[in-house]
Amino acid sequence: MTGDLRVVGGVAATGRPVEVVIVGGRVVAGPPPDDGPSYDATGCYVLPGLIDLQVNGAAGHDLTDQPDRLWDVAAALARFGVTAFAPTVISSAPEARARALAAFRAGPPPGWAGAVPLGLHYEGPMIAAGRKGAHPERWLVPPSSAVIDGWSRDSGVLLVTLAPELPGALDVIRDLTARGVLVSVGHTEATAAQVADALDAGARLVTHLGNAMPPLRAREPGPIGAALGGSWLVAGVIADGHHLDPLTLSLAWRALGPDRFLAVSDTTAALGLPDGPARLGDQDVIVSAGTVRLPAGTLAGSAASLPQCLRTLVATTGCALGEAVTSATATPAALVGDPARGSLRPGARGDLTILDQELDVVATIVAGHVVHDPNGRY
Repeated sequence: MTGDLRVVGGVAATGRPVEVVIVGGRVVAGPPPDDGPSYDATGCYVLPGLIDLQVNGAAGHDLTDQPDRLWDVAAALARFGVTAFAPTVISSAPEARARALAAFRAGPPPGWAGAVPLGLHYEGPMIAAGRKGAHPERWLVPPSSAVIDGWSRDSGVLLVTLAPELPGALDVIRDLTARGVLVSVGHTEATAAQVADALDAGARLVTHLGNAMPPLRAREPGPIGAALGGSWLVAGVIADGHHLDPLTLSLAWRALGPDRFLAVSDTTAALGLPDGPARLGDQDVIVSAGTVRLPAGTLAGSAASLPQCLRTLVATTGCALGEAVTSATATPAALVGDPARGSLRPGARGDLTILDQELDVVATIVAGHVVHDPNGRY
């Protein structure tokens, strides 16, 4: 079934009036079909569909512990304005990654609607034990060709986070890059020089800047300095109000700008749940006051939606809404090499996120289909 829809009455992130016509699931420049369906977005922001490249779970489902619930998570994300995402599997038994890949490759069940998974993000297991964060140490392994056997963009692996200072890591980065997989520096003790070596080998970004990595020092800038100091690295940033101090978030925004600042939620099964117990992989976590932590207190992902992160980013840095939106639309689309996403230009996918003036989600549209419309505007 093709998606035909006319979205009227809204404004772009810049505040200018905008009308979007979608025919066959794509944005078109011409007039809408006669008597076609329409969506009234009066008083709302009409944005390109939001893309989140770090999603551990949602609505009580953890993608490491319950990889077969991938499509339930994808459906739930539409409630939070996400139209495409990278399902993230943390360091775990190889069987968990295999099951997640099998669920992704099997495709959605009949009648399913929701955010589109772009490919898996394997966050680990080739990470530094000293910067494991909430990752179970028993599942950490050194980089090797055996670990990444079968991993490729074509097979469904979109992104891999690893520590580049580990022996064998640079060869793994080269191999993954040759297979079309994005490689990110994260959960690492790397020096700035080691990050530069990873960049030369093909790494493109840093995972959750400022978390699970050394601090910025005067004579050893480490991964933070490598990202902020003018390299071509994109930096994933969790702007949930908990993972970074407001001053650190402002510094990152000013140094990176919207083209290298990648807004991610790092959200977990806690998204949409009340405070209380939850899961991250095979571990118990506690959701409290907007944070997700291991029982010992270590941050373990977030309970934030991507629109919440954008709201925090704008409020903290004073950046323009349009720039903040770029960090969750055009920037991730460029990173994954998908020019059909991240904009409302003619020819783009008909993926839209509609927010009210407080940046709360009003509706989510995927390929011209309204998949979330709690207020019944459609």
